[in-house]
Amino acid sequence: MKRFMLVVGITLAAAPFAGAQIVAPSTDVLGAHLNYGRGCTACHAPHSGASGNGNAKSADMASGLTALWGEDTSSLFGKTITTGGGRYVEILPTSMSANTPDVAGMITCLSCHDGNYASGAMMRNKLYETLPASYGKHNSIPTLLGSNGSSAGSFINDHPVGLNAKISCGAPRWDCTESNGEITMRGAGSSRFVSNYGFFVKPGSYNNTAVIVCTTCHNPHVMNVVSVTSGSNSGLPAGNYATMFFLRAPYNPNDTNPMANQTAQFCRQCHADKSNEMNGSTAGTVF
Repeated sequence: MKRFMLVVGITLAAAPFAGAQIVAPSTDVLGAHLNYGRGCTACHAPHSGASGNGNAKSADMASGLTALWGEDTSSLFGKTITTGGGRYVEILPTSMSANTPDVAGMITCLSCHDGNYASGAMMRNKLYETLPASYGKHNSIPTLLGSNGSSAGSFINDHPVGLNAKISCGAPRWDCTESNGEITMRGAGSSRFVSNYGFFVKPGSYNNTAVIVCTTCHNPHVMNVVSVTSGSNSGLPAGNYATMFFLRAPYNPNDTNPMANQTAQFCRQCHADKSNEMNGSTAGTVF
């Protein structure tokens, strides 16, 4: 009897992670950022910045100082990006040498993904990965954000981003702590969430405050898989988990389990008021 009860206890403890989609992707993890075979040099230039990539349109002497960036970013300098329904206004840096997180975390991304001020080098505005049939317009999600079919240059229907898009702790947000722009998830609710899913996002730091930039949610170097190790900031079993859209955490809307909540868990990393832990549910992460 005791042996039987022990087995049942272990099974119940593991239940939230049952069927975890641990994967070994058969495609290159760089995915769409292979840029039709050009690979790393589509974005990075090992010498001479944008000039080294053969298509410099300006004399920006700071080109290449950040991440050996090889795309021309000058058309974005000083431009105003308004997101989150018009509530968040970001004035982009005027140089790649600006010491703010929106240089590497935003302007580099927009040098390809803007599509309005920036031409979207090496891009065709087509989605590389297969989308679930439930998506509204199958395989046609736009990747040029400033040229997405609405008003040219409009980011108003995009997630808040920029130096004014701040992440903070305390109700109704997570019971976390913030120090010098770094978030630590060690409160009663936030630590339970980390145990159930993790904290994979990477906020930028500006004026000792955590802020949202593109790379907070996206890892531009790995499109389709997330590696969780035994020492990572996650309670998920170690392994490689399916993801989409270069997101930094397990996120797979192709999951066939109708009770799967991994995609919701991704958003709850910041949106604590919509989490199980803040609403009295003991549910963990279901794959």
